[in-house]
Amino acid sequence: MLGGKRTGSRHIAVVLLMCLFWYVISSSNNVIGKMVLNEFPFPMTVTLVQLCSITLYSGPFFNLWRIRKYQDIPRPYYYRLIVPLALGKLLASVTSHISLWKVPVSYAHTVKATMPLFTVVLTRLFFGEKQPTLVYLSLLPIITGVGIATVTEISFDMMGLISALISTMGFSMQNIFSKKVLKDTNIHHLRLLHLLGKLSLFIFLPLWLYMDSFAVFRHTAIKNLDYRVIALLFADGVLNWLQNIIAFSVLSLVTPLTYAVASASKRIFVIAVSLLILGNPVTWVNCLGMTLAIVGVLCYNRAKQITRGREQPTLPLSQNSNVKYSPLSQQTDPYYRGSVNGKLSNGLHRAPGNSLLANGSGMPSGTATRLLFV
Repeated sequence: MLGGKRTGSRHIAVVLLMCLFWYVISSSNNVIGKMVLNEFPFPMTVTLVQLCSITLYSGPFFNLWRIRKYQDIPRPYYYRLIVPLALGKLLASVTSHISLWKVPVSYAHTVKATMPLFTVVLTRLFFGEKQPTLVYLSLLPIITGVGIATVTEISFDMMGLISALISTMGFSMQNIFSKKVLKDTNIHHLRLLHLLGKLSLFIFLPLWLYMDSFAVFRHTAIKNLDYRVIALLFADGVLNWLQNIIAFSVLSLVTPLTYAVASASKRIFVIAVSLLILGNPVTWVNCLGMTLAIVGVLCYNRAKQITRGREQPTLPLSQNSNVKYSPLSQQTDPYYRGSVNGKLSNGLHRAPGNSLLANGSGMPSGTATRLLFV
């Protein structure tokens, strides 16, 4: 009993520590990204640096961590889902940097609180999925909060608003369709991140060469080898990669609802740090709108939890049941552990390694790996 309490306390301590790292790295990434774009106004190039970071760092580190490699994906499925996902990631990343360039970090993250709204609309359009009334009502504080923040934003820019909305829609679509890819292919979520990063870079590089490269090489920061700008670009790429890794690690340790609450709290932390360090002017009404939008996200998560609890059927119990249960051999659940004697449930062998990293989730339900992009 005492050992179980110690294990639970250790688990909570690890999650809290990783959340703290996540918040610090995410806020640092946003602040540095804003600083880079203020001095080096090329959002497409910043996107290119981040895609290069995902492509270059992920392979060696994932192999070092012994994360299982994905099997070959059928070519029709690859073109039907993987390529559109990569295009969506590319569009979301570019528009995210455009919004960060045009509007303050605090406002950009307030607009991104509309992700639940896009999730509800897109799941209805693509899958015909209807939500309970409680979920629809929980979207009202989000819409109201973002509306108040938009009307009272001192540094408002229409292109920044549109870019932030497109970016949020793109990340929402990736979250929706990544669920299907993860289920269909059994690919590890970090390997999927790496795959999409490589494919996005391959698609984006010719476009960057045509659109941005000549202007970038003529910019004074590159011509004069401004080491400060170059160092900020490098740091932005590394921090973006680390942010994704830590976010996925937190996701593998907690339930989806806990992760959603942690993500909303992270948004508050990023907004507060950006206001403190970058010092963009805000009014109390503007802060009220930001707060209302974040509270709306928490209400949406709570509404989803309540409605899911209502939908789960209750199994009848019988006191005179004669059903006998035998324990699993070696106390090993193949679904929970991901393998039996080194073999996956589909009979394929996997390389030995950390069970958490190999499975992508420390939770029996496996639902914790269903969200991919944050």
